[in-house]
Amino acid sequence: MAGIVVVFDFDKTIIDVDSDNWVIDELGFTDLFNQLLPTMPWNSLMDRLMEELHSQGKTIDDIVGVLKRTPIHPRIVPAIKSAHALGCELRIVSDANMFFIETILKHLGLRDYFSEINTNPGFVDEEGRLRIFPYHDFTQSSHGCSRCPPNMCKGLIIERIQASIAKEGNKKIIYLGDGVGDYCPSLRLTEADYLMPRKNFPVWDLICRNPMLIKAEIHEWTDGEELERVLLQIIGAISSMEDKSAAQLFSSTDCKLQTISIGAHDAFPKALSVPQ
Repeated sequence: MAGIVVVFDFDKTIIDVDSDNWVIDELGFTDLFNQLLPTMPWNSLMDRLMEELHSQGKTIDDIVGVLKRTPIHPRIVPAIKSAHALGCELRIVSDANMFFIETILKHLGLRDYFSEINTNPGFVDEEGRLRIFPYHDFTQSSHGCSRCPPNMCKGLIIERIQASIAKEGNKKIIYLGDGVGDYCPSLRLTEADYLMPRKNFPVWDLICRNPMLIKAEIHEWTDGEELERVLLQIIGAISSMEDKSAAQLFSSTDCKLQTISIGAHDAFPKALSVPQ
């Protein structure tokens, strides 16, 4: 299954909540969050709130403790491990941040299963404060996609992934997501790819408005149990198709070898009968 790249969103796809809201709510800063939300971009707001947490004595360990309690469906971890064991390459494209994602994945024992994480930078500075920055610095330039938030166009990230894997042969992408930001990359998938939108979530609603805009094969899911079942079914179907193609190729090659063999045999001069 080296020919499959599985791309996961993170919030409400791998985990069952939005990681930003989870941390803010659990640490008691929801009111301040709601107060500041209309006044600044999301990443700037999260960076500002991390400064406020730090100034009020909340430590990185407090944040890590909350992240380790993040709700996740019990079948998600086995699903990721199974896909990896079957040889799939796993990547993340998320509008969360690197610190939250890596902390949760390490806690779950999953960090090494992913070859790449595309998300907003998040790191602890020398003062012990968590800093969060946008993936794309929109103060310097626009990424040019009106469909996506100014800090990240997942569609452009998917195009980069497509370009990188195109050099490695005929690979298929399975994309899983739930949010509005997952719609743009869904439109970039090809007929050879598979899309797994979370049913009755924003990306599902957008797809349903005009399903014909999506070239990839669509397979919805509702929870972690269904995610696992559908994902492994798709991987199995691709594997079966590849096995069939390999068998047909082998059969075709075998026929050619037989033809060559027969032709070569017929080309030999017939043995002369020796008079007695």
